[in-house]
Amino acid sequence: MRVIPTALPGLVAIEPVAHADERGFFIETYRREWHERIAMPPDQSFLQDNHSRSTRGVVRGLHFQVGAGVAKLVRCARGRILDVGVDLRRGSPTYGRWAAVELDDENMRELYVPVGFAHGFCALSEVADVMYKQTGYYDPDVERGIAWDDPDIAIDWSLPAGELSVSERDAAAPRLSEIAAELPFEWHP
Repeated sequence: MRVIPTALPGLVAIEPVAHADERGFFIETYRREWHERIAMPPDQSFLQDNHSRSTRGVVRGLHFQVGAGVAKLVRCARGRILDVGVDLRRGSPTYGRWAAVELDDENMRELYVPVGFAHGFCALSEVADVMYKQTGYYDPDVERGIAWDDPDIAIDWSLPAGELSVSERDAAAPRLSEIAAELPFEWHP
């Protein structure tokens, strides 16, 4: 497994080793011993697996969880997505900035999204199956979001705006500047 840093400290891509031949492939998509290599806090464990299917142009996010927060390990098992993390850690030199990694069923990369980041993705292929582990159970009481099209963040979703589709919930999410004072996350160098 190779760790590929992004422009945002803590948000890292993982490139597992695929063993492939003419019959197909085998890949380890997760090993607990990776936690140290991706700088995942030792007291965190993945508790829940999720699977979503999206059609081309669907944007899901930008989501995060307050309280203790939730870290995620995201991969695209079918198709291709642009996976995005936004730094929400107060005091971070990259606060409010985003980084993206293309995940697909060919490069088999994964993205580790630590606590203190909002997460979202855009389906770039006709169909995309996204699977992710998370360190907390889904709880609507701590689930939050920021606007996927916040002009202060200015994410380039890699598709024309007219091709993008979002849920009502995501369309109604506030801008980061509207909720910044409420965010519980702090940057610790």
